[in-house]
Amino acid sequence: MRQILMLLLLSLAPSLLAAAAADYHEQLTLRPLPLSALLASFNFRSNTSLADFEAHNFRLFPRSLGQILQYAGTRELHLRFTLGRWDAEQWGARPWGGTREGGTGVELWAWLDAKTDDEADGNWLTLTNALSGLFCASLNFIDGTRTIRPVMSFQPEGDHSDAALANSSLLHGVLPHEVVCTENLTPFLKLLPCKGKAGIASLLDGHTLFDASFQSMAIDVRPVCRPGGECVLEMEQTIDMVLDVDRSKRPRDNPIPRPPPDHDLVCDTSKPYHDDQTCYPADHLHSQDWTLSEIFGRTMKGTCPLADPEKPPVCLHVPNSRSVFSAEGSHEIKSQDGLSRCYMLDPDSEFTLVLTKPQPDDAAAARDLVAPETPLLFAERSFTGHGQEHGGMQAILTNPSDAEVEFVYMESLPWFMRVYLHTLSTRISSASSHSSATTSSAGNTTDIIQEIYYRPALDRARGTQLELLMRIPPRCTVFLTYDFEKSILRYTEYPPDANRGFDVAAAVISTRAPRRGLSLRTTSLLLYLPTPDFSMPYNVIIFTSTAIALTFGGLYNILVRRLVGADEAPSPMATVKLARLVARFRGKK
Repeated sequence: MRQILMLLLLSLAPSLLAAAAADYHEQLTLRPLPLSALLASFNFRSNTSLADFEAHNFRLFPRSLGQILQYAGTRELHLRFTLGRWDAEQWGARPWGGTREGGTGVELWAWLDAKTDDEADGNWLTLTNALSGLFCASLNFIDGTRTIRPVMSFQPEGDHSDAALANSSLLHGVLPHEVVCTENLTPFLKLLPCKGKAGIASLLDGHTLFDASFQSMAIDVRPVCRPGGECVLEMEQTIDMVLDVDRSKRPRDNPIPRPPPDHDLVCDTSKPYHDDQTCYPADHLHSQDWTLSEIFGRTMKGTCPLADPEKPPVCLHVPNSRSVFSAEGSHEIKSQDGLSRCYMLDPDSEFTLVLTKPQPDDAAAARDLVAPETPLLFAERSFTGHGQEHGGMQAILTNPSDAEVEFVYMESLPWFMRVYLHTLSTRISSASSHSSATTSSAGNTTDIIQEIYYRPALDRARGTQLELLMRIPPRCTVFLTYDFEKSILRYTEYPPDANRGFDVAAAVISTRAPRRGLSLRTTSLLLYLPTPDFSMPYNVIIFTSTAIALTFGGLYNILVRRLVGADEAPSPMATVKLARLVARFRGKK
């Protein structure tokens, strides 16, 4: 009987493996960036039918995360772990259009099944606490003061019916002070079917990932309906990192980074201030040379057996004129546009990649082909003003394109920033004519701000929510400013590093036109609040304790101690005899 069952399982194994492969895809995309940078994008996508998910039949979908989503009534989930800053001026447009990027720290938003706000808050509390334990993060600190309900900023990515959306609530929370580390990467890898043992996930290492200039880990769970009518639950995991090629190529036996010698520096000699003592770094994007083992410190261990065999697991965005060598057993597929190539790998062999330096005569042609894409919008944000009582916020939004850009600007501010909405104003500056015009948008709708949604803060209960629907003309820059007041906290509400400042979450920008669905985040900010001198309570406590000790001790001695003359005090021998008598009496008893 056992032999018959074994033969039956062996006969069904190829079909089961093929069905599993169709539900799981993974791909690594490598794209060189200016100034010795390299963008590595890891993408993992798995599907499971909604019927199997509701029946608790987990195959490729991780059971640990699936049970949390079911218990918390989550229809769609988006979780981000981000560290560093994306340099849009040097690196160009963001990967995935910014949709897989979050603000600095941890960002979470989800659609939850709830008919009332209280029910939604309960499910949100369950979800944040469960995810906190799953990913070893501080998501349980996303309380009511750090939670908002966006109105215009986020749209569901999955396929939901109108009735389902009517009975669901969107909640958003962020922890800008959260430190992303290896403890968050390990649970991330455990959600993958092959973990980190095979496939492109075998290249992921905590030392390499968190040594990057910018890194973002994203998890997206959404229902998707296929053209045939079948609906599946799709989970997509993404890791984007920007690595420094020169830093990654340093010897592994010398982990301490040291500056390169003078003869290894790549300088831009065209600068008028270049000399023997001054070196301006040259954009040696087109002269990069590296190997996959140098960048990640290891080779790729074959492919994941459950991955789709028809999809190439590794792609490289370099012109066809560049010479690239790959491991034996791999097959190179060049794109028709001549800007990228992909590789089909041997499932059982280790894979490596070698990017060589271009020929001198091909450098000019390569420079035009691999130029970074210009982003649709540039955004930066900073504090203005001085003093410990009042302050201001300024956001600079630049449209470099030739078309009008429409987007939603959203800010989630802490409750101790009391925003003065009547001071909200915009100033537009044209890049072509260098002329500026000022328009106020505090009470009336202007051509720049089309719509305003404002939810004021309540002390120690909720933060401020500000959403603006804005339009920027072509080749223009808009300065968005407003004033706020800083609150004084209770001394127990200050953290141990109060003089460092309080983190303010990044602003979220979601585009609507001419391209819908693009997203970007500004940098987070540090807000300095009026901070008391915490040495004063210590001094007061010490002084008070000393005064009470001296007063109470002296008074107690005066009341209790009895003063007698020297001749009235018992002699030492009498005291010893009395003690002996007492001891003898106790012994008889």
